[in-house]
Amino acid sequence: MGESAGKTERPAQPEQPAQPAQPELNRAIGPKLLLFFVVGDILGTGVYALTGNVAGKIGGALWLPFLIAFAVAFLTAFSYLELVGKYPKAAGAALYAHRAFGVQFLTFMVAFAVMSSGITSAASAALAFGRTYLQSVLREFSSDSVTVSASLVAVLFILGLAVVNLRGVSESVKANVVLTCIEVSGLLIIIVIGALAVASGDGDPSRLVQIDPAPGQSALIAITSATSLAFFAMVGFEDSVNMAEECRDPVRIFPRAVLWGMGIAALIYVLVAVTSSLLIPADELAASGSNALLKVVQVGAPSFPLWVFSLIGLFAVINSALINMLMASRLVYGMAGERIIPRFFGVVHPTRRTPWVSVLFTTGVAIALVLTTDIAKLGGTTALLLLVVFAIVNVAVLVLRKDRADHEHFRAPTIVPVLGALTCAYLASPLSGRPSADYLVALYLLLAGLVLWLINRVTHGVVEVDPAKLGK
Repeated sequence: MGESAGKTERPAQPEQPAQPAQPELNRAIGPKLLLFFVVGDILGTGVYALTGNVAGKIGGALWLPFLIAFAVAFLTAFSYLELVGKYPKAAGAALYAHRAFGVQFLTFMVAFAVMSSGITSAASAALAFGRTYLQSVLREFSSDSVTVSASLVAVLFILGLAVVNLRGVSESVKANVVLTCIEVSGLLIIIVIGALAVASGDGDPSRLVQIDPAPGQSALIAITSATSLAFFAMVGFEDSVNMAEECRDPVRIFPRAVLWGMGIAALIYVLVAVTSSLLIPADELAASGSNALLKVVQVGAPSFPLWVFSLIGLFAVINSALINMLMASRLVYGMAGERIIPRFFGVVHPTRRTPWVSVLFTTGVAIALVLTTDIAKLGGTTALLLLVVFAIVNVAVLVLRKDRADHEHFRAPTIVPVLGALTCAYLASPLSGRPSADYLVALYLLLAGLVLWLINRVTHGVVEVDPAKLGK
C-alpha cells in the first residue's frame, strides 16, 4: 500500500458528544470474523454464474477482466475505509453522500440504488439456482429425464427467501464462516482440477493471452465490457461497512480485514478464470453460459461427482441471494421509517416483528426481474448501479476532507479516490461497451424509486433524512 496509504489524520478539536437515544449494538465481530464476512460477501453468484458470459465478451484472456475489476474495486475500497473510519455508522454510501452533498434527493437515490442492486443480485442468484445447479442435481439423482421450468423454480426460490425473511431470521457472522468455507471449497475444487489437468499435460496456455473482440469492436472495448460484467463478481466488500457498529474497534480492524479479504477473493477468481481458460476454449465457455464451471469440472475431472459441485453452487447462490434480499428489505424499511418513501412500507408484522410490507415489495420486484430479464443483464445492472454509487462515494471522500473527525482514522492517498471515481464512472458509461439493456433495467428500477419519492413528497412534503438510520 505504501507509506501514505496507512497514515492517519490527526484529530481536530473534539466536539461535545451527543447522548445516545438507545443502547449501542453488540460489538461481537473481531478481525477474523470480519475477514470471513468480507470474503463470504464477495464470493458467490458472480463467479458461479457469469464466468461463461465474461468469456464470451473477451475470449481466452478471461483472467484479465477479473483482475481489472479487482483493481477498480480496490481503489474504491480505500475510500470506503477512510469514510467508515471517519463515520463508523451502519449506513454506508447513503450516509457518505448525505454528509458530502447534503441533498436529500441524492441521499434517497443512492440508498434506492443500493437497494436495487441487492434485488438484481438476488434475482440473478435465483436464475442461477433454477437454470443451472438445481437442474444438475436433479439430473444426477433421477433415472428419468426431468424437465423443470427454470423460471418457475426461480420464482419459488425468491418466495422461499421471502418466507425466511418474514420469519425474522437474523444472519449470524459465525454461520457466515461455514457458508463461506462451502463457497470457497467449490472454487478450490476448480483450481485443483485445473492444476492436476495441466500437470498431466492437458490445457492450452496460449488461450490465456487471446482477446477476441466482437465484429466491429476494438480490443479495448472487449476488455472494458468484460470488466464491466466481471465487476459484479467483486462487489460485496461495501456491505461490510454496515457492520461497523457491531465490530470491535472498527477504525483499527477494518482496513486490514477488507483489503486482505478482497485480495483473497481476487486471487481465487483469477485462478478460477485461468483454470477455465486453460481447459476449455472461450467459445465453449460462452456457449455454456451459467453452466461454465460445471463444464470445467466435467472436462478437467470426468470422474469427479458433479452433484457435489452442484450442491456447493446451490449453497453459494442461496447465501448470496438471502443476504441481498435481507439488505434490500431493510433498506426499504429504513427509508420508510425516515419518511422519505410512504410510511406504509415500514409496517412491521405484529407477531413476527419483521418489516413484512418491505419484504413483499422487494420480493415482488425480484420476481418481476426473474420473469423478464436474463442472468447477464441482471449481473450487468447490479454492477452498473454499484459503479455509479462507488463513483459518488469516491467523490464524497474528497469533499469530506474538509470535515475533520475528532479521532484518528485511516486516510487514503488523494490520488486513489480520484482514480477510483474516474474508473468507476468510465465502466458505468456507454464508452466501456456496456450494453443498453443494463441502462434500461436500471432506469426502470430508479423510476420506481422516483415514483415513491414523489408520492411521499406530495403526501408529506420535504422530509429531513437521517441516513444513519437507513437499513437499521
